[in-house]
Amino acid sequence: MSRERTKCITSIGGQALVEGVMMRGPKKTELAVRLPGGEISREEMAAPSLREKSRFWRLPFFRGIAAFVDSLAVGYRAMMRSVEKSGLDDDAAETKFDRWVEKTFGDKTAGAVSAAGTVLGVAVAVALFFVLPTWLFNLIQGAAGPSAAGWRSPAEGLMRIAIFIAYLAACASLPDMRRVFQYHGAEHKTIFCYENDEELTVENVRKHQRFHPRCGTSFIVLMLLIGILIGFLIPFTNPFARTLAKLLCIPLAVGVGFELIRYCGRNDNRLTRFISAPGLWVQRLTTKEPDDGMIEVAIAAMRAVIPENGEDRVGVPEGRK
Repeated sequence: MSRERTKCITSIGGQALVEGVMMRGPKKTELAVRLPGGEISREEMAAPSLREKSRFWRLPFFRGIAAFVDSLAVGYRAMMRSVEKSGLDDDAAETKFDRWVEKTFGDKTAGAVSAAGTVLGVAVAVALFFVLPTWLFNLIQGAAGPSAAGWRSPAEGLMRIAIFIAYLAACASLPDMRRVFQYHGAEHKTIFCYENDEELTVENVRKHQRFHPRCGTSFIVLMLLIGILIGFLIPFTNPFARTLAKLLCIPLAVGVGFELIRYCGRNDNRLTRFISAPGLWVQRLTTKEPDDGMIEVAIAAMRAVIPENGEDRVGVPEGRK
């Protein structure tokens, strides 16, 4: 898949939300959500950054870890705010189980149940992406013999990627998630339009690609691939010991992955196209073609964070200089 070429590179990034888009510029972070009545609501969000607190978090590799933590924190708050604004947080969206828990045990216990659900979700993710691949390969090695040991890390890595793609495909089949993926496409198209120095209109935005090299999907795919290389350095075969070692290595994968995404976003050559290809392919699942209303929301968020002095312009892609 060929990546779209641009006239400049911006540091502005975004995130798709429930019926909305969040754009984060060098000075402002803006949330734009389509309200139930049809109008677009804009709201500036506070977005504290670790990189602003210490020079240490602006060093190569470590800046990736800081950016990852910042993105998780701001992204979660933006997503919850979009749920509230879009109307999905109304009582009508409550399940019978939610109402039963609140009526039977009260607000405090309901909050504890919600927290327990979050912990359970994390536990399931760890089991699926870390414990299960190691356990399955142990079964394979038991049948194939010691000669299969050298294939442990690639096999486990491919299993994790397969689970990840299956999860994304399942999400894409859900109507609500498909709309989020459409807003994801609108976010990418809008950034491409801006990076080509075109006026931010629905007509101009619509013609651009929805696959962007500086995307969270591509970042996760890179982390999974880097995890394969890290796996060669972990000697444990016990599923739980190996899982613990991999969890401790996540900051390493995050730091390296961020530097690769950053490099690929600022350069366009054979190496960067090779590195970007898997992530761009997976974006076929996580981005969908948006409608005009979704593009309008993305444009509203984008316009609010563009600085007047152009400080978001971080360079010109290699080959366009």
